[in-house]
Amino acid sequence: MASIKDVAAEAGVSVATVSRALNGHPSVSADARARVLAAVETLDYRPNAVARSLRTDQTHTLGLVISDVMNPYFTELARSVEEEARALGYSVIFGNADERPDLQDHHVRNLLDRRIDGLLVSPTDGGSPLMLDAARTGTPMVFVDRWIPGMEVPVVRADGRAAVRDLVAHLYGLGHRRLAIIAGPAATTTGQERVDAFREALHAHGLGLPDVYTGRGDFQAESGRRVTEGFLDLPEPPEAVFAADNLMALGALDAIRARGLRVPEDIALAAFDDIPWFVHTDPPITAIAQPTGELGRAAVRALVDRIEGRPPESVTLSARVVVRRSCGEPAPTEPPPAQYPAQSPAVRSPARRSHT
Repeated sequence: MASIKDVAAEAGVSVATVSRALNGHPSVSADARARVLAAVETLDYRPNAVARSLRTDQTHTLGLVISDVMNPYFTELARSVEEEARALGYSVIFGNADERPDLQDHHVRNLLDRRIDGLLVSPTDGGSPLMLDAARTGTPMVFVDRWIPGMEVPVVRADGRAAVRDLVAHLYGLGHRRLAIIAGPAATTTGQERVDAFREALHAHGLGLPDVYTGRGDFQAESGRRVTEGFLDLPEPPEAVFAADNLMALGALDAIRARGLRVPEDIALAAFDDIPWFVHTDPPITAIAQPTGELGRAAVRALVDRIEGRPPESVTLSARVVVRRSCGEPAPTEPPPAQYPAQSPAVRSPARRSHT
């Protein structure tokens, strides 16, 4: 493997000139810089990233702490973050919080100790003294998907409220009146936002949300199963269940099938956070899809802006309802497209079923 001395010898300059040329120092002439770059290419020289970080105080490394690596939504988010970071010249170190605040802070602390240039986080709860201190001391930081209220940190997210309103309108148009929700943790912004939006959307249609139709989960499948079992034990079970994330929806589906019930004939099911699996369930599940890839890319761009001295901005993108057949929708008259449509299908309002 070539060393910086080999590059200097090949280019006919000093080691110091090679170092200055590779770090963009203005004192290096155009001719010397060209010879250094040519030598680097000829010898396939790769600078030592650790040594460079000690000289420039930059590691060109970003930290990403996601809430749950087992959740396909966060897996896709992490992939888009890594791809965009690589395109901008940064590497990414990942940490999986597993929906645990203590594990989240463990990863944040380790990443800060590694001298990352900036931090992307999807917080597992509504407050973290460690992240608050990091932000106050100047660590470049961006929240993605979730955020911590009151912190002056840019947030990149999708508008969940508008999509929930569209979904409730869709369910109402299908004739559903007894609607229940499996909500996420109240300590997370998305967990609280989605249940609030659901309640507000029901109210707009003259419907209420009784306490017995509100169950708190933890964004994990087992909690979706548990809450749904409680709904099914009620004297008057709901006609439709909205799970506030994909894993809780899969748990709900397991609970429904375990009772020998059918979706949507006996109970309708919809979810937040669309995933590829939902196309392959029977029936395919109606869901709210977030632009996950674009969220990850936008979050990286906002963080790099912050790192490189440009003013970062919060970004809010649009989520959309993907209509399938788990809520009593009419069967399609033609085969569905091989991939999701680029634009959200209009929230259809098929003929209302009779309501009893």
